[in-house]
Amino acid sequence: MTTSTLLSTAYQAVDDKKASDIVVLNMEGISVMADQFIICHANSERQVQAIAREVIDQASEFGVHVKRVEGLESGRWVLADLGDVVVHVFHKDERGHYNLEKLWGDAPRLQMVEEE
Repeated sequence: MTTSTLLSTAYQAVDDKKASDIVVLNMEGISVMADQFIICHANSERQVQAIAREVIDQASEFGVHVKRVEGLESGRWVLADLGDVVVHVFHKDERGHYNLEKLWGDAPRLQMVEEE
């Protein structure tokens, strides 16, 4: 699966579960961790967990090995490492505290086209 397809799949998964304020950062040449970050939030721990599980399920369905998942039990900040794409799903109360968009402020934002 190409990075572009993986990014689209992960983006669609968070969007399908009604994640809020979805931001995609192009990390190429900025971070060695991943080519893209998806950052979003939800209003409850249960929704954070549901969004993260959908990302994991969709990636697995397409044969993508999920390298690491952290924070799923607490549902406050889940990191799903899909290789070239890392998905950060925050509880709304945590997102502002960590402010990854500011931390990685030099990373260009990507506009994603939502599927109907």
